[in-house]
This record gives sequence, C-alpha cells and structure tokens, in this order.
Amino acid sequence: MTSIALVPVVPVALDDDQRRIAHMAASVLLDYPDEADPGRLGTVRGAVALLPRPVADAFVRFLDAAEGMGSRRLAEHYIETFDRRRRCTLYLSYYDAGDTRKRGTAILAFRDALAATGWDLERKELPDFLPVVLELSARAEGPIAGDLLASHREGLEVVRSALAQYGSPYEDVLAALCMSLPEIDDQTRERYVSLVTQGPPAELVGISDTLPFPQFGAAKEARS
Repeated sequence: MTSIALVPVVPVALDDDQRRIAHMAASVLLDYPDEADPGRLGTVRGAVALLPRPVADAFVRFLDAAEGMGSRRLAEHYIETFDRRRRCTLYLSYYDAGDTRKRGTAILAFRDALAATGWDLERKELPDFLPVVLELSARAEGPIAGDLLASHREGLEVVRSALAQYGSPYEDVLAALCMSLPEIDDQTRERYVSLVTQGPPAELVGISDTLPFPQFGAAKEARS
C-alpha cells in the first residue's frame, strides 16, 4: 500500500435506531454475497433510505455498483478482495494479533464478548468476523459491540484505505460504517500508521499476551 496518511470520513450523528440500521446494512453487505437471495440488496436499499444523507448515499453507491456487477461477478470480486488480500480481511483479530499464537486468545475474547451479551452465534463463523460483530451491534443491548468496534477502529481504517486503493465498491460500505462511529483519536491514527507501515504482529519469543480490547470470561482467565 503506497498511501500512509489516514483521511478519515466525517462522523455523522445517528440516533440508536439509525445506528442499528446502518450496522445491520453493513453486516449484510459485508457478508458473502448470497446468490440465492437476490432481493437482499433491494431490502437494504429500502432500509438505508431512513439514514442521514451522507451515510445513505455511501450505501447507495455500493448498491448501485453491486447491482451493476450482477451476483456472480460480485461474488467473485468478494472472494478476490476479502479472502485473498490480507489488508482487506474482515477478521478483526488479525489486525491486533497477526498470525501469531496470540490470535487464538484474541478470538476467544471475541467469543466471550458475544457470550457476555447473551448472543448465541448459530452460524459457522469465527466471532471476530466483522459482519458478526456488526450484527451484534445492531441486535444486542449494551456497550460491548460498540467497544469491540472502537478498539479495532484502526483495522477498519486499514480495510477502508485498502479498498479505496484497489478501487473496490466495498469501500463505500466501510465509509458508511465509519461515519457511524466516533471521530478517531491520535492513538488510533498512530496505530493505523503502524499497521500500514509495519503490518500486524509477527510471531516473537516472549510476545506480550496483552490484548488491546475488552476481555470477558474464559479469555480473561486464560491470561491470568
């Protein structure tokens, strides 16, 4: 990636209902395209019409592009983008732990965070998958999902920047999501630059077990 400077989107004020709509829309659109459900894009289009103009416009730009591509081409683009490009992975623990032993503890922390909300993850997917966290944010009460998104904000910005560089229409979905989140602070900006220039952690002897996000239950006990 050649661009290092972070150009953040401008946050947009959303009420709780609008935030839930935005996060559910992003969850649906960032999940693997379902060729068996061609009507889902139209359902999302109707829902995001209730959002403030900048957020709605970003979603609509993606929806227009997705419909123009067609379901098969969109699915191929999804695989090429999110499954084959590390800077675009939607598994949030990668940006904190890389491919190190700490990754297992990070994933366990996500699982326990979901359990702490009473959320039952029925689908066969890792709990740090961004669409899962966004669905949790849209459906569950309490601050846990918001804390997870906030503590992985630099990862979201790395994905957004990479998608913009690759010219992917999915950049608009990440932009809409980031508009729904608080303004980034200097520490997040510094972590973003570090991720872009150095990449996620590499496996090191004696690597710290500290994870930079809230931990619950078994993950917390595993570190004690």
